[in-house]
Amino acid sequence: MEQRVSLITLGVRDMARAVAFYEALGWQREDSPEGIVVFDLIGQSLGLYPLEKLAEDMGVPVERLGTGAATLACNMRKRDEVAEVIAAARGAGGEVLREAGEVFWGGVVGYFADPEGHVWEVAWNPFSPLSARGEFRWGGY
Repeated sequence: MEQRVSLITLGVRDMARAVAFYEALGWQREDSPEGIVVFDLIGQSLGLYPLEKLAEDMGVPVERLGTGAATLACNMRKRDEVAEVIAAARGAGGEVLREAGEVFWGGVVGYFADPEGHVWEVAWNPFSPLSARGEFRWGGY
Protein backbone atom coordinates (compact mmCIF):
# COMPACT_ATOMS: atom_id res chain seq x y z
CA MET A 1 0.00 0.00 0.00
CA GLU A 2 1.34 3.43 -0.93
CA GLN A 3 1.75 5.91 1.91
CA ARG A 4 -1.13 8.28 1.11
CA VAL A 5 -4.78 8.98 1.79
CA SER A 6 -7.06 9.28 -1.25
CA LEU A 7 -10.54 9.74 0.20
CA ILE A 8 -11.70 10.63 3.69
CA THR A 9 -15.31 9.56 4.24
CA LEU A 10 -17.36 10.99 7.11
CA GLY A 11 -20.51 9.13 8.08
CA VAL A 12 -23.33 11.62 8.63
CA ARG A 13 -26.86 11.33 10.02
CA ASP A 14 -28.19 14.56 8.47
CA MET A 15 -26.77 14.95 4.96
CA ALA A 16 -28.41 18.31 4.24
CA ARG A 17 -27.08 19.87 7.43
CA ALA A 18 -23.58 18.46 6.86
CA VAL A 19 -23.47 19.69 3.25
CA ALA A 20 -24.73 23.13 4.25
CA PHE A 21 -21.99 23.38 6.88
CA TYR A 22 -19.12 22.67 4.48
CA GLU A 23 -20.62 24.87 1.78
CA ALA A 24 -20.89 27.69 4.34
CA LEU A 25 -17.14 27.33 4.87
CA GLY A 26 -16.73 28.03 1.15
CA TRP A 27 -16.16 24.47 -0.08
CA GLN A 28 -17.30 23.51 -3.59
CA ARG A 29 -19.19 20.24 -4.25
CA GLU A 30 -18.11 17.95 -7.06
CA ASP A 31 -20.40 15.91 -9.29
CA SER A 32 -20.91 12.61 -7.48
CA PRO A 33 -23.33 9.69 -7.52
CA GLU A 34 -26.59 9.97 -5.60
CA GLY A 35 -26.15 9.19 -1.92
CA ILE A 36 -22.68 10.67 -1.48
CA VAL A 37 -21.46 14.26 -1.56
CA VAL A 38 -17.81 14.86 -2.44
CA PHE A 39 -15.57 17.87 -2.00
CA ASP A 40 -12.21 17.68 -3.80
CA LEU A 41 -9.30 18.79 -1.65
CA ILE A 42 -5.65 19.30 -2.49
CA GLY A 43 -4.48 15.77 -3.33
CA GLN A 44 -7.51 13.90 -1.97
CA SER A 45 -11.27 14.17 -1.50
CA LEU A 46 -13.67 14.39 1.42
CA GLY A 47 -16.90 12.44 1.11
CA LEU A 48 -20.08 12.73 3.16
CA TYR A 49 -22.00 9.44 3.25
CA PRO A 50 -25.05 8.35 5.25
CA LEU A 51 -23.87 6.78 8.52
CA GLU A 52 -26.23 3.81 8.20
CA LYS A 53 -24.96 3.05 4.67
CA LEU A 54 -21.37 3.34 5.84
CA ALA A 55 -22.01 0.79 8.61
CA GLU A 56 -23.75 -1.47 6.10
CA ASP A 57 -20.78 -1.22 3.71
CA MET A 58 -18.42 -2.19 6.54
CA GLY A 59 -20.66 -4.98 7.80
CA VAL A 60 -20.87 -3.61 11.34
CA PRO A 61 -23.74 -2.29 13.45
CA VAL A 62 -24.23 1.47 13.19
CA GLU A 63 -23.72 1.75 16.97
CA ARG A 64 -20.07 0.81 16.43
CA LEU A 65 -19.50 3.93 14.34
CA GLY A 66 -19.66 7.56 15.27
CA THR A 67 -16.97 10.03 16.18
CA GLY A 68 -13.96 8.87 18.08
CA ALA A 69 -10.61 10.08 19.26
CA ALA A 70 -9.44 11.37 15.91
CA THR A 71 -9.17 14.77 14.27
CA LEU A 72 -9.06 16.06 10.74
CA ALA A 73 -6.52 18.83 10.42
CA CYS A 74 -6.18 21.79 8.10
CA ASN A 75 -2.97 23.80 8.28
CA MET A 76 -3.09 27.45 7.33
CA ARG A 77 -0.58 29.67 5.53
CA LYS A 78 -0.76 32.50 8.09
CA ARG A 79 -1.27 32.54 11.86
CA ASP A 80 -4.30 34.90 11.69
CA GLU A 81 -6.14 32.51 9.37
CA VAL A 82 -6.66 30.06 12.25
CA ALA A 83 -8.99 32.48 14.07
CA GLU A 84 -10.75 33.32 10.80
CA VAL A 85 -11.55 29.65 10.12
CA ILE A 86 -12.71 29.06 13.70
CA ALA A 87 -15.06 32.06 13.36
CA ALA A 88 -16.33 30.77 10.00
CA ALA A 89 -17.01 27.34 11.51
CA ARG A 90 -18.97 28.95 14.35
CA GLY A 91 -20.96 31.01 11.84
CA ALA A 92 -21.69 27.91 9.76
CA GLY A 93 -23.18 26.08 12.76
CA GLY A 94 -20.12 24.25 14.08
CA GLU A 95 -19.26 23.95 17.75
CA VAL A 96 -16.02 25.66 18.73
CA LEU A 97 -14.11 23.35 21.07
CA ARG A 98 -11.05 25.57 21.46
CA GLU A 99 -10.61 29.13 20.30
CA ALA A 100 -7.53 29.90 18.21
CA GLY A 101 -4.53 30.42 20.44
CA GLU A 102 -0.81 29.97 20.75
CA VAL A 103 0.57 26.61 21.82
CA PHE A 104 3.79 25.60 23.57
CA TRP A 105 5.59 24.54 20.38
CA GLY A 106 5.27 27.98 18.77
CA GLY A 107 2.24 27.59 16.54
CA VAL A 108 -1.44 28.51 16.71
CA VAL A 109 -4.29 26.00 16.92
CA GLY A 110 -8.05 25.93 17.33
CA TYR A 111 -10.60 23.12 17.25
CA PHE A 112 -14.20 22.85 16.10
CA ALA A 113 -16.73 20.07 15.59
CA ASP A 114 -18.93 19.97 12.51
CA PRO A 115 -22.69 19.48 13.05
CA GLU A 116 -22.19 15.67 13.07
CA GLY A 117 -19.46 15.85 15.74
CA HIS A 118 -16.41 15.30 13.50
CA VAL A 119 -13.53 17.22 15.06
CA TRP A 120 -11.30 19.51 13.02
CA GLU A 121 -8.00 21.02 14.11
CA VAL A 122 -7.06 24.28 12.40
CA ALA A 123 -3.38 25.09 12.77
CA TRP A 124 -0.57 27.36 11.72
CA ASN A 125 2.84 25.75 12.13
CA PRO A 126 5.85 28.00 11.55
CA PHE A 127 8.03 24.89 11.20
CA SER A 128 5.92 23.32 8.42
CA PRO A 129 5.27 26.01 5.79
CA LEU A 130 2.80 24.95 3.09
CA SER A 131 3.66 24.69 -0.58
CA ALA A 132 2.41 27.37 -2.97
CA ARG A 133 -0.56 25.04 -3.73
CA GLY A 134 -1.32 24.56 -0.03
CA GLU A 135 0.13 21.06 0.32
CA PHE A 136 1.37 19.98 3.75
CA ARG A 137 4.46 18.02 4.74
CA TRP A 138 5.53 17.50 8.32
CA GLY A 139 8.89 19.15 7.64
CA GLY A 140 7.41 21.84 5.39
CA TYR A 141 8.08 22.87 1.81
